[in-house]
Amino acid sequence: MASEDNPEFSEGSFGGFQRSLPENCMEYLLFVLDNEHEGRSPLSELESIRKAAIKLCDNIAKDYIWQRDSFQLRLERDQDLVYLHGITDYGDSVEDEWLIVYLLRELTRSFPTLWVRIFDSDGEFLLVEAANVLPKWLSPEIDSNRAWIHDGKLYIIPLAASSGEKRPLSLDEAVRYIKSSPNTLVHSTFVEAEAFYRLEKYPGQITASIHHSMVTIPRKLAYILHERPSTIAPAVEAFYLRDPVAMKPLTSLSGNVHFPPKDLVTVSVKFTKVLFAQLKSQRFSPPPIWSVVMEDAEKQASGAEDAQKRLARLDLGMKVTCGFEMLATNADKKDNRLAREFAMLLEDVEEDGSQALPTNEDIETWEDVHREDDESWLDINFEDFEDELQGNRSHRKQSKGTFGDSSAQADLQKIVSRFEAFLNDEKAGLEGAEMEDMDEDDDLSDVEEDGSDDEDKEVSFDEEQFSRMMREMMGLPAMQPTSSKIGLGGTNPAVAGGATEGEEDEDEDIRQLAAQMEAELKEHGALKVDPEPERVKAIEARGKANENEKGKERDKLVRQIDNEEESSDEEVDVDYNLAKNLLESFKSQAGMAGPAGNILGMMGLQLPRDEDEENDD
Repeated sequence: MASEDNPEFSEGSFGGFQRSLPENCMEYLLFVLDNEHEGRSPLSELESIRKAAIKLCDNIAKDYIWQRDSFQLRLERDQDLVYLHGITDYGDSVEDEWLIVYLLRELTRSFPTLWVRIFDSDGEFLLVEAANVLPKWLSPEIDSNRAWIHDGKLYIIPLAASSGEKRPLSLDEAVRYIKSSPNTLVHSTFVEAEAFYRLEKYPGQITASIHHSMVTIPRKLAYILHERPSTIAPAVEAFYLRDPVAMKPLTSLSGNVHFPPKDLVTVSVKFTKVLFAQLKSQRFSPPPIWSVVMEDAEKQASGAEDAQKRLARLDLGMKVTCGFEMLATNADKKDNRLAREFAMLLEDVEEDGSQALPTNEDIETWEDVHREDDESWLDINFEDFEDELQGNRSHRKQSKGTFGDSSAQADLQKIVSRFEAFLNDEKAGLEGAEMEDMDEDDDLSDVEEDGSDDEDKEVSFDEEQFSRMMREMMGLPAMQPTSSKIGLGGTNPAVAGGATEGEEDEDEDIRQLAAQMEAELKEHGALKVDPEPERVKAIEARGKANENEKGKERDKLVRQIDNEEESSDEEVDVDYNLAKNLLESFKSQAGMAGPAGNILGMMGLQLPRDEDEENDD
């Protein structure tokens, strides 16, 4: 196995590029580390572990449908290291990745000498899950080979393994340190709980991730799916990732296909929710060979609800059948094991002929042949989604299109709470969130870093103070303080009487800072209102219309403009340029989130939606 050292930390001559996994792949290594039997070969015990792992997978995930690759282990030797190794491509199904983590964690509880390392194309994803509670020294730059699972627990190799130096460990260094100093490994219940948070829903999640749906497909295909239900995964992927070459058998006018739309039967097909969503979400025009069948079904579907349901089942069955038709093209040469199994089974069925296919009576005896699960989990009610984000779900009645299930709600709440904690981090300075022990720019001196730290401590953000200053600059009336919270403009005798000199100095500093900011903006013309050009243009336009009364009309127009501005100034003193810039910034967001909308929202202002200018014309 290639070394996983980061070239950035290597010394001396260049040692090659770091090996990386393909996208959506995970890798797992299983070691037998036993100091009591140091001289004994671990081969026999590794073989026992491999057989136990296969048995455990069959017991827990017997009927599970893997997106691409299944859980697999093989013996591997790398220099002096002997271990079990596996790589799984989980595609778009992250559930496959966490199912393997669950299997390996359970396996370590059965073998006291077993140590497991798991990572994927993103790196140490278990540590990524626990990023909020990791030790400050453990940064992504040095976490390679430091996270291990043993006896169902998560252990972290400390800095002592690299002699206190902040650098990633090689696999050989990590194994040697575990052997020599197992008692010094870091085990935190907080880190472990965060890293294994997704495993709490297992093994029940295995059954919950399956979806059954009624589809209308050719009898030959129904028989193949009954014999090999897992072949639905490569077929859906072939349909989902289709290209013109794969579509060629379906678009050809010769009609030479494996599954023509004849002798159709309606049966229940088992999917994972990911596969079903991929199939259901695709818009697919019927190929020529299916066009007549689909047109007839659409004509019948204009009436009763049952006919519409039959049309939906036929449409889904057409997609499934087309997926298998695409898969049949060079299926025997594909790397996917299920695709090769499908190719062999299809060859046997075509050799045996139609007499080998099941009758309608035989199909009725199949298990769950009429099962059809609820598809409401596909629907997202965006009002419920907003309530989930705000945590207001309990204040509304649960609608039919409820967003997500209990696990999805828990995950969403956890994401939002972490994000809010990140935003409310008081340690963040002017340059954003502070990531301690990360690589710093070599150009910055220690003095400059210390100075920036002092500035971060002195500067704090008061949202209410900022809102008041913005309102004053825009000429808007100040917000009235609520009964539960004393506003900056109001006074509270109890609080005012106990105010300290430090708070008064801080308020004075803020006022001086606001005054300096306003002065600088005015200096650059951002807050400058010069009505003279508009007045001159209006006067000149009126003067050209009637040159004979130029002087009289000019005086009259100037007085009228002055009176209008004085009356408007008494109502609201609006800085035209500032208001114009804010409104243009809000308009440029095109209905999306942006700085102007966020600032106005913080001040309690909800601007109306900008209408198209074409409609005004």
